[in-house]
Amino acid sequence: MRIAIAGAGAVGQSIARELLEGDHEVLLIERSIQNFHPKNIPGAEWMLADACELASLEEAGLESCDVVIAATGDDKVNLVVSLLSKTEFAVRRVVARVNDPLNEWLFTEAWGVDVAVSTPRMLAAMVEEAVNVGDLVRLMTLRQGQANLVEVTLPDSTPLAGRRVRDLNLPSDAALVTILRGGRVIVPQADDPLEAGDEMLFVAIADVEQQIRAIIHDRRPTD
Repeated sequence: MRIAIAGAGAVGQSIARELLEGDHEVLLIERSIQNFHPKNIPGAEWMLADACELASLEEAGLESCDVVIAATGDDKVNLVVSLLSKTEFAVRRVVARVNDPLNEWLFTEAWGVDVAVSTPRMLAAMVEEAVNVGDLVRLMTLRQGQANLVEVTLPDSTPLAGRRVRDLNLPSDAALVTILRGGRVIVPQADDPLEAGDEMLFVAIADVEQQIRAIIHDRRPTD
C-alpha cells in the first residue's frame, strides 16, 4: 500500500519505520525544516510542504494513496488534513492523531476521519489494562465511534475457565476477535476452551459493553 503521513516528528517517523518494515510505500509530508530529516528514514519518500494546502497534496499525488495518517502535534492541522484527504482526494482510509482528549469529539466522519487515535486515551487504557484484571478496558474507538476495541483479562478466579467460546453467547453487536495466551495469538473457534489469564479482545458497540462485562463475570447485566 501507498501511505502518506502528515507530520514527520517523532510520532510520524516511528509510524513510517513500522510501515516500511511491513513493505509499504511511505510518503512523509513535513512543513518544518527542523523536522525535515530524510537521512533518518531513507526508505521513505520525503516532501517539504504544508499538508494543509491543497496544492501541496495535489503535488504529493494523494489520490494514489490507500491510507493517509494525520500525525502532527496540532489537532487543527490533523483535522484539515483528514478533511482534504477524504473530500478532495477520496482516500479510502484516513487515520488521525488526537493530541488533546478534549478535541476527540471532533474527529468524526464529518471531518473525514475513519479512525481517531488518542495517545492520552491509549496510555490511560494501558494503565487500566495493567491494573484492572477482570475488568473491561476500552482500547480504541473504530469507525467514527460506532464500535470500540475492548479488552479483558480473565482473572485466576474466573468462572469461565474450562468453558468453550460458544458458551459466551455474545450479543449480536459484539465479536471476540482474538485471544492472547502465553505469547500465542489464538483466532477463537467455537470449541476452544477458555483459561484463566486469557487476554480477550472484542470489537463491540458501546451499548453492549455492559453485557460483555456481565458475561465475563457470569452474572446478569442488572446484578
